[in-house]
Amino acid sequence: MSAKLSASVIIIGLALVGLLAYIFYIQYNKADEYNKIVLSQRQSEYESRTIPYRRGDIYDRNGSILATSEKVYIMILDPAQMVDYEGRKEDGTVQRNVVEPTISAISEFFGDDAAELRSLINSNESSSYIRYKKDISYDQKLEFEAYIEEKNKEYRSSSELAVSKNRIKGIWFEDNYKRNYPYNALASAVIGIASTDGASGSGGVEQYYNEELTGINRREYGYLDGDANLEKVIKPAVDGDSLVLTIDVSIQNTVEKYLNEWKNGEIGSKSAACIVMNPKNGEILAMASTNSFDLNNPRTTGSYTEEEIYKFGLNEAVSDYKLKNPGLTPITTAEVPDHYSREEIMKLGETIAMYQVWRNIPVSDSFEPGSTQKIFTVAGALEENVISKDASFECNGHVTLSDGINSWRINCVNRNGHGLLDVMGGIKQSCNVVMMNIAFAEKAQTFVKYQKMFGFGSMTGIDLPAEANTSNMGFASDDIGRTQLATNSFGQNFNCTMIQMAAAYCSVLNGGHYYRPHVVKQILSSDGALKKDVEPLLVRETVSASTCDFLKNALVETVENGTGKAAKVPGYLVGGKTGTAQKQPRSAKTYVVSFCGFAPAEDPSLLCYVIIDEPSLPGEEAAHSSFASEIFSKIMAEALPAMNIYPSGSTGDAAVSEPALPEAEGDSKQPMGSENVENNNAESEPETGVEILTNNNGEPVYETLDQAETTENKESASDEFIEGNDEGGELPEMHYEANFETISEE
Repeated sequence: MSAKLSASVIIIGLALVGLLAYIFYIQYNKADEYNKIVLSQRQSEYESRTIPYRRGDIYDRNGSILATSEKVYIMILDPAQMVDYEGRKEDGTVQRNVVEPTISAISEFFGDDAAELRSLINSNESSSYIRYKKDISYDQKLEFEAYIEEKNKEYRSSSELAVSKNRIKGIWFEDNYKRNYPYNALASAVIGIASTDGASGSGGVEQYYNEELTGINRREYGYLDGDANLEKVIKPAVDGDSLVLTIDVSIQNTVEKYLNEWKNGEIGSKSAACIVMNPKNGEILAMASTNSFDLNNPRTTGSYTEEEIYKFGLNEAVSDYKLKNPGLTPITTAEVPDHYSREEIMKLGETIAMYQVWRNIPVSDSFEPGSTQKIFTVAGALEENVISKDASFECNGHVTLSDGINSWRINCVNRNGHGLLDVMGGIKQSCNVVMMNIAFAEKAQTFVKYQKMFGFGSMTGIDLPAEANTSNMGFASDDIGRTQLATNSFGQNFNCTMIQMAAAYCSVLNGGHYYRPHVVKQILSSDGALKKDVEPLLVRETVSASTCDFLKNALVETVENGTGKAAKVPGYLVGGKTGTAQKQPRSAKTYVVSFCGFAPAEDPSLLCYVIIDEPSLPGEEAAHSSFASEIFSKIMAEALPAMNIYPSGSTGDAAVSEPALPEAEGDSKQPMGSENVENNNAESEPETGVEILTNNNGEPVYETLDQAETTENKESASDEFIEGNDEGGELPEMHYEANFETISEE
């Protein structure tokens, strides 16, 4: 017994001596090699990795979050680490006890295709960094990590030797951020979208203020010091600044609600849009159109049909072919199918349709404004003392211009004539003849001077991208001809944008101060501290307070007793002006109808401008500005209380009814002096007055006044209205500039 024990002790002792000898051998001969293996495994845990910044948030004026960046994770695969942990069979082949369990774990938990994942790992065995899966939430990450831990625990406790060697390894997570818009489509054109990586914005303030919203990425990395100790260094990211907008979510929601109600209603239109502003400082409280889209799912073609998308694609293919083949003869739309497949054409069309849905109508589109412009014709004449406030004009229903050979008759809104009207009556009854005679009295130089003073023909400088440039769409010089002066006086034959018109009206309402319109109120640092207050920017003074007061009173009269009755708001005294502009070509009989108004009249605190492009009714049935007036009334009835402006109970005696066919604009058949004239004759003529007329033989000469402007038949200087040189030409019916930068999905 003792001999056996002694033998066992000797054997164990020899084994320990042998083990120590082998350890010494390894330490002496292969220390560096094994150190590198161990250290590489340790260092793999601290690979150099990006620490992403967080893009700044966007808030409304009351602190509601409109855009934010949520913490998400990217799953990183490390095939090199997986292979390092693999066991090997006696014949040297790899025992797949890490790769396969890892593949199984990912495919089982996330439902991914195992074959594709296996191919990815096997073809990148030497890689330590593969960005495999994006936008994993914090909860998903925790659940998956718990799942891995549980599976590895099962493997370790397995009674089967082969299974017990299985491990799930080579997976880690990298921080990232995903842009989220809590209100989805609300204020979509104002906010815009951010790219997948948050590095750039497209459209809205996401684009315009991209530099402020963007931060700086930094890195985390590990290294070995001189003693082979692993050191980790973290350089924190610098997060982006946040924006506080002037937008009020409550008012924005109200505006979009009633625009969508119109869009989906019985009549509808090509499009509709609205701006709500604070006239005292140029702040935009709401801006919207029927082009709204989901910011969380922006790549959509909206309501465009396949046929419309195909037409977009044909036109875009013509440009695409010319760009790619500069030395070849350009192709026509009819020839496009010879060079592009239907799939290619549709893809091009879908891109254009998407940009059409994204465009910001109040800023990027221009149009002929119609009679909302009339107060600016009056403003210049009053300011220069060309006319007095008590001046009177006789309206017989039209004005005739002649060059001695041909005659052009420009109609009033009331073809039978208003009779004798003073200046306020001309505004109240929206009389084209009064406006033309006022413009003729102030002459082209003065007229153009004040149009430019109020911002027409120049960009407002609003802090949103792709504001339309209307500098070549009217008022290029102050020597415009008589026919252009006549039609410009009541808002035809020149283009403007909604934001130009709204900013100009604000100047009248606040006593003659023109503020640059803006949508950002404050810029905050990443920790919420105030970094910059965006103060109202006074650009210039326009007209005197007395002129402004007269115009405000005239606008109140327009709603109380003139063409704007449909805009009344129960409990409030409201002012405003209707507009109906006949689009080009005039023969198409399509219209833009609008209303620009304010409340309360005693202290204008909200301006609301509504336009409707091409109401879906035939011909002159569409030329009724009260479509827009009624939307204005609904919006203001909710927006005013939202701004803590409550009804006084002294005005707005009854809610506005909704007739089957809204009243036409400016259709009174009675002269000035007949107070409280009702304008409910829907059969009267719309407010355009731009038809061309006849020559001295009573024969039609031109289809449109624009053609008269471009002929060699200049009107003589002996005409009783005004001298000048005619300049003109066709204006585009709408002007559009893309307001989104192109961004691609990663």
